[in-house]
Amino acid sequence: MILVDTALQRRAAEGRPVRIGLVGAGFMARGVALQIALSVPGMQVAAIANRTLETARRAYREAGMTEMRTVETVAQLEQAIEAGVPAVTDDPLLLCRADGIDAIVEVTGTIEQAARVALEAIEHRKHVVLMNAEVDGTVGPILKTYADRAGVVLTSADGDQPGVMMNLFRFVRGIGVKPVLCGNIKGLHDPYRNPTTQEGFAKQWGQNPAMVTSFADGTKISFENAIVANGTGMGVGKRGMFGPTVPAGTPIQQVADLYPLEALLEGPGIVDYVVGAMPGPGVYVLGTHDHPQQRHYLNLYKLGAGPLYCFYTPYHLCHFEVPNTVARAVLFGDAALAPLAGPLVEVVAAAKKGLRAGDTLDGLGCYMTYGLAENSATARAEDLLPIGLAEGCRLRRDVAKDAVLTFADVELPPGRLCDRLWREQLEHFGGAKATSRADQHQDLQQPHREIA
Repeated sequence: MILVDTALQRRAAEGRPVRIGLVGAGFMARGVALQIALSVPGMQVAAIANRTLETARRAYREAGMTEMRTVETVAQLEQAIEAGVPAVTDDPLLLCRADGIDAIVEVTGTIEQAARVALEAIEHRKHVVLMNAEVDGTVGPILKTYADRAGVVLTSADGDQPGVMMNLFRFVRGIGVKPVLCGNIKGLHDPYRNPTTQEGFAKQWGQNPAMVTSFADGTKISFENAIVANGTGMGVGKRGMFGPTVPAGTPIQQVADLYPLEALLEGPGIVDYVVGAMPGPGVYVLGTHDHPQQRHYLNLYKLGAGPLYCFYTPYHLCHFEVPNTVARAVLFGDAALAPLAGPLVEVVAAAKKGLRAGDTLDGLGCYMTYGLAENSATARAEDLLPIGLAEGCRLRRDVAKDAVLTFADVELPPGRLCDRLWREQLEHFGGAKATSRADQHQDLQQPHREIA
């Protein structure tokens, strides 16, 4: 990461800025545009795509730009890029197809739309930065397969807690300590929160109530930790993770004893979280070392006598750090965080309340479901429904509060790309033997087109 600033300064001096296309213009996307405009020489937001054009224009205005051009075709967008004029559009696929854009930054929090954008960008040989753990935790491994074939980088963003966790994981591993737990520090966890209970907090910070709810009800942290597991080779110690709660302000160095030691030391390690510890909202990695002299040095350096050593980053700065991810991908071919192979941890849907046959499931962070992290092998053996595929599904039968939904409980909507990609992911990584109601859905039998 120390190399990024120098590389970007060189691109600025050469008059060859890294150009990004920003998909989404919500709270976090506007922060990304502002950060690049104010503090990142050698990088430009060439275009912003958003369903509401005025919101895209707002992102540029907040970043101090007054001149912008509305475009409706690839040719018009390419002309704007050539002229150095920021562009806005309501069609994100234009950004994926236009020459002159080096990377797409996807910041919508959607799954169906984000999957379509990512795939289109990859097919046009553009790097993809996902500020979107939801799509990554649902179909990230198969999107990574497409990216590898195309010779581009697919990565989650630094600044979001998963990227910060992965930086810390790489540091700990790089000094010879074996990471056994990657963790997330939370201030609240209540699976029954909904947009009504979170409306005040969302309004205070100018955020979307459903997105805020997904933070509170555990869905977001489940996705975030799932993609860390998929990028490190780890799993979860149990469905939903252990997630201990400690008195507010407890130093993070004191949480190691709250996890079963065998869950950490036997196997590839786990992802998890803690509620109430400090410094929040940071991240932590617990590691071990088997060399007695190195353990002596770690004790001398105030990390304790072991067997677990706690490393932590006291903050995650979201949009401030996203440009570093773009630069790592475009200039160095390095992903901040990407799946190693197939999914190891999934996020499955649980009922937030009693659900009735005939109901149509609402979206992430809403009133009907919350997400739980589960090891993929277990999720497939039990035919559990990924929450990333749950929205729009119609219930075949009643589901009790807190029950985990299965494919047998629902009818999938027809024609969705995310379902086809999920099924392709299952087959590609050797999970096709898992019995799944999804197999019986005709739309999943249509293979997605291969990259040439």
